[in-house]
Amino acid sequence: MATDLTVPRTGTGLDVAPIQRRTMRLLFTTQIIGGVGVTIGISVGALLADRIAGTAVAGIAQSAGVVGAALLAVPVTRIMARHGRRPGLVLAYTVGAVGGVLVVVAAATRSVPLLFLGMLLFGGGTAANLQARYTAVDLAEPTRRGRQLSLIVWATTIGAVAAPNFAALADRVTTGWGLPPLAGPFAFSATAFVLASVVLLGLLRPDPLLTARRLAAADAPPTAAGPPGDAAPAAGGAGPATAPVRVRAPRTAGMRLAWSVVRGQPAARLGITAVAIGHLVMVAVMAMTPVRLGESHADADVLRLVGIVLSLHIAGMYAFAPVVGWLTDRLGRRAVILGGVGLLLAACAVAGTAGHHTPRLSIGLVLLGLGWSGTMVAGSTLLSESVSAGVRPSVQGFSDLIMGLAGASAAVLSGFVMQLAGYPVLTLLAAVATVPLVALALRPVPTGAPGEEG
Repeated sequence: MATDLTVPRTGTGLDVAPIQRRTMRLLFTTQIIGGVGVTIGISVGALLADRIAGTAVAGIAQSAGVVGAALLAVPVTRIMARHGRRPGLVLAYTVGAVGGVLVVVAAATRSVPLLFLGMLLFGGGTAANLQARYTAVDLAEPTRRGRQLSLIVWATTIGAVAAPNFAALADRVTTGWGLPPLAGPFAFSATAFVLASVVLLGLLRPDPLLTARRLAAADAPPTAAGPPGDAAPAAGGAGPATAPVRVRAPRTAGMRLAWSVVRGQPAARLGITAVAIGHLVMVAVMAMTPVRLGESHADADVLRLVGIVLSLHIAGMYAFAPVVGWLTDRLGRRAVILGGVGLLLAACAVAGTAGHHTPRLSIGLVLLGLGWSGTMVAGSTLLSESVSAGVRPSVQGFSDLIMGLAGASAAVLSGFVMQLAGYPVLTLLAAVATVPLVALALRPVPTGAPGEEG
């Protein structure tokens, strides 16, 4: 599978630059809205599950949202592969909204099965936010892919940093409406997801993925080989390279094809591993931090402290993403991945030895977010440019599936580790999990600066 490092800009007379600018502005806006929806629910999800089902189950309930995001990546990216980014993103946000409503009902009825189902579907909001970062690079210039992807990651900061602090307000407002404690944030999340889906449905035109395929097909010579199904010739089967082109996705687009492509691309394997392990470490430590705070603070203070600590953590995840993207384009993908791993290790050391000292725990969570940002931005950029346009949505969906399953496993195990051995042991095990990524990143494969890949 040849590496696809460029999006052709000639052959159709289409000016890509204004389309990309419009797409970036729209994605930036919906990431803010979606970031509020995802984070305001996540910030109280573990606490709500803890109140309904206990601490050990709290980790499992939190992981249900991660599993939901991972599983939804499969149908969402299949739809994207055949019909473009817009219907896939709209579907993901809509499913997330349904999940938010079900969590509210579960809180009112204290139904554990309904809580798990709601959290599973709530992962649709996360799936949409994750796929948006890939949408940003469909038409991006090769030397700016890291920065444009990171800009969409950064956009989540505006909504996500403030969202945990809105949780207490949402809880107070909806309690007055008759909703049970901790259910209100999920009602607000559902509203945000609906708004994001409506905006994308109406305004994400032309579709960036379909436009990129059309440009690639128009610029390709008549005899050029490409991914199966990338494009079909005009009626009659012959004609010049500039003849009208019917664009379609590969018939075999799916997880099996994605696995076969990734298996033959060392750079793609490193990209997927960086994203998955960075997410695993982040989820394992972050998911149990609210419970850790609840061990040493009264109920009246827990929501406020959780809001502050998680806001700082999310700021670490997203606020410096443009800097991480610039470093990714400047220094190379592998260097930034290794830097992210170093930050994750520092985060585990600081948070694990913080005891009940909340300021030090906050510093650890900020470092955790920075490390996640490095592995996510550099890994996603490397993955996207390591495969051709025809199979890119399937490979990206495969990456999100692996990332989600890794995070879900971490969330499930974190609750049990927390109950059996405590928070310090949890952070130690999270640090050990980075060893395979370090080994893979240090292998001598061509994954450095732009232009080296392929």
